[in-house]
Amino acid sequence: MTVNDPIADMLARVRNALARSMTEVTMPSSRMKVEIARILAEEGYIESYTVDEGEPFPTLRLTLKYKREGTRFRRPAIQGLRRVSTSARRVYVGADEIPNTRGGLGTSVLSTSQGIMTGREARRRGIGGELLYEVW
Repeated sequence: MTVNDPIADMLARVRNALARSMTEVTMPSSRMKVEIARILAEEGYIESYTVDEGEPFPTLRLTLKYKREGTRFRRPAIQGLRRVSTSARRVYVGADEIPNTRGGLGTSVLSTSQGIMTGREARRRGIGGELLYEVW
């Protein structure tokens, strides 16, 4: 199956897995998806990620993170994911225009000339780029 927007597909798979309280989600791998998974792991939104080499293509496996509330209920570490820049509407921001997601409680992720990084890191380096998505 051909996917027109692989980042939106990745985010939808994560949202669907969280809605079903799954511990893992798999998807076709790409360099951009691995970088997105790296950022999610560094920021504490997922436990870990692995790339499984296989035929006909490598697979990216994300281990989702949950927080205990009481004795029975688990609350996902990711409360929301929102794709900002789409294939039909690209959103570019300068270093001084990078949004503060959820009043600083969330993370915005940008694709810059120096690679994919969080909005906090891009602001620190003084560079802008394409605003890919926000997570909180």
